[in-house]
Amino acid sequence: MAPVLEKQLPGAAGSGDNNNEDEEGQNLWSSILSEVSTRSSSKLPSGKNILVFGEDGSGKTTLMAKLQGADHNKKGRGLEYLYLSVHDEDRDDLTRCNVWILDGDLYHKGLLKFAATAQSLPDCLAVFVADMSRPWTIMESLQKWASVLRDHVDKLKIPPEDMREMEQRMVKAFQEYTEPEDATPSSPRRAPTSGEDEAIVLPLGENTLTHNLGIPVLVVCTKCDAIGVLEKEHDFRDEHFDFIQSYIRRFCLKYGAGLIYTSVKEEKNLDPLYKYIVHKMYDFKFVTPALVVEKDAVFIPSGWDNEKKIGILHENLTTVRPEDPFEDFITKPPVRKLVHDKEINAEDEQVFLMKQQSLLAKQPATPTRGATESPGRTTSGSPRPAGRAGQPTITSSSPMAAVKKPDPNMKGGAANEGVLANFFNSLLSKKTGSPGSPGSGAVGAGVQGSAKKTEAGFD
Repeated sequence: MAPVLEKQLPGAAGSGDNNNEDEEGQNLWSSILSEVSTRSSSKLPSGKNILVFGEDGSGKTTLMAKLQGADHNKKGRGLEYLYLSVHDEDRDDLTRCNVWILDGDLYHKGLLKFAATAQSLPDCLAVFVADMSRPWTIMESLQKWASVLRDHVDKLKIPPEDMREMEQRMVKAFQEYTEPEDATPSSPRRAPTSGEDEAIVLPLGENTLTHNLGIPVLVVCTKCDAIGVLEKEHDFRDEHFDFIQSYIRRFCLKYGAGLIYTSVKEEKNLDPLYKYIVHKMYDFKFVTPALVVEKDAVFIPSGWDNEKKIGILHENLTTVRPEDPFEDFITKPPVRKLVHDKEINAEDEQVFLMKQQSLLAKQPATPTRGATESPGRTTSGSPRPAGRAGQPTITSSSPMAAVKKPDPNMKGGAANEGVLANFFNSLLSKKTGSPGSPGSGAVGAGVQGSAKKTEAGFD
């Protein structure tokens, strides 16, 4: 029995070791599960939405497609959908941010119900796109689309306490803005929470966040490369751009919005725009300070601006006051019609000839010269004496000088003229007729008879 007991003792000891191993295994699995649950809770959320508003042709779709990393040449209608890929390098996590682009026609504003609901509104960011190539439309466009978003939020009928909480969150984010200390680029990192670094909270200005929508707002001015074109072709000066910027920044103060000038053509401020969006949506650390020196590359984050800083722009205004209406100073230039730009289409040859034929048919017929000349005008207009028109000149050296050459084209007239020519030739060649010659007696008798009558008249 002893050997059996000896065999059991090691077995009892081994069972205790197995229990310890099981406990360690359970602890390991519990630690793995807790770590996975912690990581899952810290993953990037997937339900974030960007609502993009702007006029047709303002470049809103091209801008968001460029941030996506794709060339988007298709023109959609109604409500377009894109997405931005967001990568957290610290946690090696990847997610997609939904982008909803509303059509520039107000007819489609009802489609917002598919992009922003009462449940998804707290996870939304509103982007108002303004076209800098047409600065005279900027303020009207911003006010119109802000009104559209406000009406949509009111229709969602969010409980007042939830809406008040969202508005307070926007006020707190505006007040707690601080200038970034490190401006060197780095990987996306989470921004410190309010408990880690308590900042001094300043009261809001009189005209700050008076139109609180409860969600972050960003104003993006596109096509800022057109500023040079406005200066050269439409005589825009620095005063005009300072006036425009002043109006836009005062609009941004009312909504607590950020402001950035971009150019897809020159790829200007696209990287800061993307980083600022993911900063507002996912709380990534943002290290780009405000930029107000270059007039075509302005960047003002939400919370940095105030009325005093905007007043610096007013010092450069000489011919206009800050309170003057926007549309009175920023007017649409007249359209210049260039002659060489006008396209001239040649008319079809047959059409042209038919038109000319109809014009000729409407005009009265013009008689020819021969038809208009009457016999009386011919005799009266001739420089010759009237008496010599139908009589031959007897003393002419040439018998045929006074005889008109017959026209070969005239048949009846040619015979008559031939008879007359023979008659006059006979008279000229036979001045003194002999009694024996044919016709001389008749002629001589006629001459003598006329002579006798003349003498009898004188006698």
